Amino acid sequence: MSAAIPDKPALEGLESKWGAAWEADGTHRFDRERATRDNIYSIDTPPPTASGSLHIGHVFSYTHTDVIARFQRMRGRSVFYPMGWDDNGLPTERRVQNYYGVRCDPSLPYEADFTPPFEGGDGKSTKAADQKPVSRRNFIELCEQLTHEDEVQFEKLWRDLGLSVDWTQTYRTIGDEALFTSQLAFIRNVERGEAYQAMAPTLWDVTFRTAVAQAELEDREQPAAYHRVAFHKPDGGTIEIETTRPELLPACVALVAHPDDERYKPYFGTTVTTPVFGVEVPVLAHHLAQKDKGSGIAMICTFGDVTDVVWWRELDLPNRAIMGFDGRIIADAPDVITSEAGLAAYAELAGKTVFSAKQAMVDLLRASGELIGEPKKITHPVKFFEKGDKPLEVVSTRQWYISNGARDEALRAKLLESGRELAWHPDFMRVRYENWVGGLTGDWLISRQRFFGVPIPVWYPLDADGNPVFDQPIVATQDLLPVDPSSDAAPGYDEAQRGRAGGFVGEHDVMDTWATSSLTPQLAGGWERDPELFELVFPFSLRPQGQDIIRTWLFSTMLRAELEHGERPWNHTTLSGFIVDPDRKKMSKSKGNVVTPADILETHGSDAVRYWAASSRLGTDAAFDPQNPTQIKIGRRLAIKLLNAAKFIHGAGSAGDSAVTNAVDLSMLASLSEVVHQATIALDNYDHARALEVTEAFFWTFCDDYLELVKERAYGGADAEKESAVAALHTALSVFLRLFAPFVPFATEEAWSWSNDGSVHVAAWPNEIEIPGAEDGVTAVLDLASRALTAIRRAKTDAKVSQRTPVISAVIAGTGEQVALLRQAASDLAAVGRIAVLDFAEADELAVTDIVLETVPES
Repeated sequence: MSAAIPDKPALEGLESKWGAAWEADGTHRFDRERATRDNIYSIDTPPPTASGSLHIGHVFSYTHTDVIARFQRMRGRSVFYPMGWDDNGLPTERRVQNYYGVRCDPSLPYEADFTPPFEGGDGKSTKAADQKPVSRRNFIELCEQLTHEDEVQFEKLWRDLGLSVDWTQTYRTIGDEALFTSQLAFIRNVERGEAYQAMAPTLWDVTFRTAVAQAELEDREQPAAYHRVAFHKPDGGTIEIETTRPELLPACVALVAHPDDERYKPYFGTTVTTPVFGVEVPVLAHHLAQKDKGSGIAMICTFGDVTDVVWWRELDLPNRAIMGFDGRIIADAPDVITSEAGLAAYAELAGKTVFSAKQAMVDLLRASGELIGEPKKITHPVKFFEKGDKPLEVVSTRQWYISNGARDEALRAKLLESGRELAWHPDFMRVRYENWVGGLTGDWLISRQRFFGVPIPVWYPLDADGNPVFDQPIVATQDLLPVDPSSDAAPGYDEAQRGRAGGFVGEHDVMDTWATSSLTPQLAGGWERDPELFELVFPFSLRPQGQDIIRTWLFSTMLRAELEHGERPWNHTTLSGFIVDPDRKKMSKSKGNVVTPADILETHGSDAVRYWAASSRLGTDAAFDPQNPTQIKIGRRLAIKLLNAAKFIHGAGSAGDSAVTNAVDLSMLASLSEVVHQATIALDNYDHARALEVTEAFFWTFCDDYLELVKERAYGGADAEKESAVAALHTALSVFLRLFAPFVPFATEEAWSWSNDGSVHVAAWPNEIEIPGAEDGVTAVLDLASRALTAIRRAKTDAKVSQRTPVISAVIAGTGEQVALLRQAASDLAAVGRIAVLDFAEADELAVTDIVLETVPES
């Protein structure tokens, strides 16, 4: 039953009113019974990180997706639009540490009634050493508790924004279903030989004995010194390098210079011998070497910093790591140091801290005569763990990898082919994917020494001495999933054998969060849990996402789909741009310039904010100034105008079965038909901004000109003419509400409810053929009438009188063709212009050539 039209339509309160109605009616619910592979439209929705708060960039990009979801639903598609929560991984752990004042210590026992030191902390002034250590299980319980609270708040904001998500289709990246899916995919990777173990470099905090992720890093200026050191050429000469890390000379594996550096080109492909230790290493070329830094040639050590790691991987160099987890030089010298002098020198370093080893190495270089001059003091940025007190080291640890095409040309070719088959919006984003795939140099390291993540489903047998046999991993079977090897016994063993010789030990590492997020199509689609659903939705129709994670999320999902299914995971991908501040700087939490959307939504209304977001094309950055949100204000004005125009049209009466016969009315509908055509093409091509642009432009013409032209006839004209106007108005209103529905869902739903049962969001998208056709030339009538009306208004303005001033007579001139068409709008022009006698004359251009006002202003 249609709703009553309010005396004064307003936007306030529409979000809660219609949000509740949509939920109660299941308006956006996925209709699985009606879904077929042919009519389904499935969306691999980005799962936002459930840690902290959403920001305006989320509102921006998720609105782009929702516009498409609503459009496809109105086109008759069965829309599968789930929402996930990315609640595992580092961001969640950091938030829990800060919020509760705790840190995880897996060696501690579980406390059943544990109460954290406090709740609500920001942790900014708290060092990790001051945080209370808790067991892994206690820590995970706190993670789950806090992420659940965050997810409740996130869902509320998404509902307020009007996302047409099916809230019965949600998932978490740490729930049992996610654990099952992630672990099963990993097991399949192992079975096919795509997942394997290898020793690898890891950023390591020596104080807290933990691996550190990139998001936890910060640069701090530190004092250091350049040491100029001589390497020996076969011909008896030397090549001098400058280094701040002389203590890593035993770990040197190569020298490197820029490929274009003429000083060192003759030496590329040759070898030199390291000072003190006498180890032969190659001289190589790499573009990351800096010609203007030091002597222009550097030593590569495993590992001094992250650049060494890049060189080590890309140049396929050996690993001679000498740094222990405690930040001291390990006892055993690398195998390549074989001379008595070299071994004796290494013994001088073994067991020492970085600082002490540096001093000892400088003394050795001085004694050998291979230190050139005295060290030169400098300051430079050094990477620290944000909570740490000592510089990070790069240590070698055993890690799990998944093949990604870096060393498999056939797989790389398939991934590139899948990228070409995928429809990219905008298309120019494709090159970023291709560049990433083409530039891969190492397989994907997926293991992390973290706590709140998907456990790697592997155990290792212990030999007779109690040492893990890493090359004989015990991999879980599907029937055991989900499983946590740190608390569940290995198959064929009992818990009493854990950690004992001849028994087993569980893998403590968890998977990188991307190793789970790369499976969002499988998570949302019920892979291996609901085969019927997965068959319906996969490959998904759309993957929307940010352009900054093409190389991570988009690529990794393409990879996992290729490895598991042999096909791409979606047919289309849409890439949103960034939100930038008024200074055109990208908004990000790390820069401290983000804007949270709750206040903006409350102040301006969700439709206004959605309008701002939808006004920007895909792949294009949008500036946002919270102090002067111009586009949001324009959007609010549009939404209010929709409500007022609807109220005005309903005030003219019901259309009934009346026919549209008047030329002005037919012209308006013919123009609106073209708008429908253009908007539909734009949305079919994922150009939501163009669809909004053409619809909005004509809507303002409709309000400013057409409504003015016909209001006298619609509210009081002769029967046939009035009926034509009223019928045209109601037809136009129905079309406009449906055209705008994906963009401003609350205002359109409100206005739709005044004359329709059911939701506008499940109404049929407007079709050109439902708009009455027009005879030749009639499409120009409204345009000419609008121009004539403007001329009449201008004439009154020039005469400095009110637009309501009566006109005794007026003459409108134009070309013969224009005059012929304008005569069809004569009665409407006379009525709106308050003209007693309206005549026409032929001239070169359209204009009011003569107007006699009933009241002439004083001279």
